[in-house]
Amino acid sequence: MKKEQEIQMLKDFSDANSTSGFEEEFVKMFTEHVKDTAKVDVDGMLNVYAAKKENRKGQPVIQMDAHSDAVGFITQAVRPNGMIKFVPLGGWVKYNIPALKVKVRNRDGEYVHGVVATKPPHFMTAAERNDVPEVADMSIDVGSSSREETVKDYKIDTGCPIFVDVKCEYNEKSGLFFGKDFDDRFGAGVMVDVLDNLKGEDTNFNVVAALSSQEEVGLRGAYVTARKVKPDLCLVLESCPADDTFTPDWLSQTGLKRGPMLRDMDTTFLPNPKFQQYACDLADKNNIPYTRSVRTGGGQDGAAIYYENGAPTIVIGIPVRYEHSPYCFSSYKDFKASVDLATAIIRDMTKEKLASFSKF
Repeated sequence: MKKEQEIQMLKDFSDANSTSGFEEEFVKMFTEHVKDTAKVDVDGMLNVYAAKKENRKGQPVIQMDAHSDAVGFITQAVRPNGMIKFVPLGGWVKYNIPALKVKVRNRDGEYVHGVVATKPPHFMTAAERNDVPEVADMSIDVGSSSREETVKDYKIDTGCPIFVDVKCEYNEKSGLFFGKDFDDRFGAGVMVDVLDNLKGEDTNFNVVAALSSQEEVGLRGAYVTARKVKPDLCLVLESCPADDTFTPDWLSQTGLKRGPMLRDMDTTFLPNPKFQQYACDLADKNNIPYTRSVRTGGGQDGAAIYYENGAPTIVIGIPVRYEHSPYCFSSYKDFKASVDLATAIIRDMTKEKLASFSKF
């Protein structure tokens, strides 16, 4: 895929409205991008299975994984004054929510612009100016003046999804993207690119790119994809939080333009250590930059897939600054290095190498 095509794809992926449980817009977009390289199936949970067209019966299977949802919100109720009381979908920090521009998908499927309402400073007490309200006390304003107007005219009520409203930009000079929902649209983009790289090739393993739903609310879709695909090996393509703006150099393990992050630990996951080292050695051999990390927080689909069926699993992470916030930075260079590493692993993998990951 040409660079300009990749950039446009990632911008479109970022702009898509797709939060947990409401992934259909991005699912449709993703399937359009892989229809020429894969046979596509979608289940009732909106998990996508994109099986490489050259797959042959009886071969072992490599599952690639990325998730289709991003953090967002859902309407819980409409207040008497027309404001929307909402609940987060996924891991938000309350400090990132006030004054956020959003769009609410109403009952007719139309998008209504809104903002997480904040009291003007002119009316704040000294205590209010130095405090952030709890999420349960926040509201979204769509311009309505009553509950009746919000429900009847705007057609917004309980269950309507709410998405972050930010357009993605790419700076050719810096090589950086700036936008929302890079977690995990860039991982999904890696899967598209890898399938494109492998188009027309016979590989030793069948390849299935599984785009899983509802990762941000408990890795739910990945449990389902693991049971259906039954992989012998798994590559999780996960956008991962960069720490290079607030961690000392000696401790920083994920930064922009340093290549993908290979995760040695998070709160849900420990990879197969031999597979992890194999990936590092292959990256070194192919001059692909990478970092390794031990995290004391976070989690991702690798936990669901690895522990569901025991297939050796690693996480290839595309670094993202300010993940789970409205505004993120990510590097085209890191995206490409992630594509290169995943492609190299699939091309290099043999049954003998797979078997070596389980020897002791």
